[in-house]
Amino acid sequence: MNKLSIGERVFEVFNILFMILLCLVTLYPFYYVLIASFSDPSWIVKQRGLIWLPEGFNLDAYVRVLDNPMILQGYMNTLFVVTVGTLINVFMTALGAYGLSRQNVMWKNPIMFFIVFTMFFSGGLIPNYLLVSELGMLDSLWALIIPGAISAFNLIIMRTAFHGVPISLEESAKLDGANDFTVLFRIILPLSLPVIAVMILFYGVGHWNSWFNALIYLRDRELYPLQLVLREILITNSTDSMMTGTNAADTMPIGETIKYATIVVATVPILVLYPFLQKYFVKGVMIGAIKE
Repeated sequence: MNKLSIGERVFEVFNILFMILLCLVTLYPFYYVLIASFSDPSWIVKQRGLIWLPEGFNLDAYVRVLDNPMILQGYMNTLFVVTVGTLINVFMTALGAYGLSRQNVMWKNPIMFFIVFTMFFSGGLIPNYLLVSELGMLDSLWALIIPGAISAFNLIIMRTAFHGVPISLEESAKLDGANDFTVLFRIILPLSLPVIAVMILFYGVGHWNSWFNALIYLRDRELYPLQLVLREILITNSTDSMMTGTNAADTMPIGETIKYATIVVATVPILVLYPFLQKYFVKGVMIGAIKE
């Protein structure tokens, strides 16, 4: 085993310390929000620096957040969009990627050109709004799902991954009488689980964090997804509905901890998804990134 030189050792030590510092800088805002959500509201309002431990452990903010009907309704709407939307996204992306990855498809290069073209140029907000309106999807959760059913970037990743499946498997299956749907769902997809996991993660996180489309297309507050409800609470300071029965003097302190608790409630569920898909993530991205 080769010994490291003094310069290499200094570099490794510096690199490790830098990465530790980077992790602390990245993770501390999440830690701050978590600690603040459990702390005494009056104490949080008075703090003007870093905090490391909760002061006066208090769950009142979580009780008020979870009792808020808008939060619960937003959760239900978001879960519907994430579940149904991700299924449609992965299904449609797989169909498109399979067709564009086959060797005998006519005009696939011009089609790919137009798909890539959409990554640089789009119709704009007003044409998109008019399209959704003409399709009758205004004030509907489908407006958050159908217009973005396929991402051009994800389609390219999945197409490249499908290219990695040996063509001999497809030829053997078709000799046995299999059609394209059988080849896709019984051969290609089972061999492409890492990239499928990456697509689920990309699409799922995208739907979970999305709020702008809901702001544009939805007017009925009963249809608001969780992130739009969160935006109202954090940006427009709309916490009045969660402070019923609170003294006037305690309104501002409890309002601050309610904001932190809302962030935690809206963030934790999507974080739970990462450990289950992490083992596929790097492999799936690398498979989809290798040029054919």
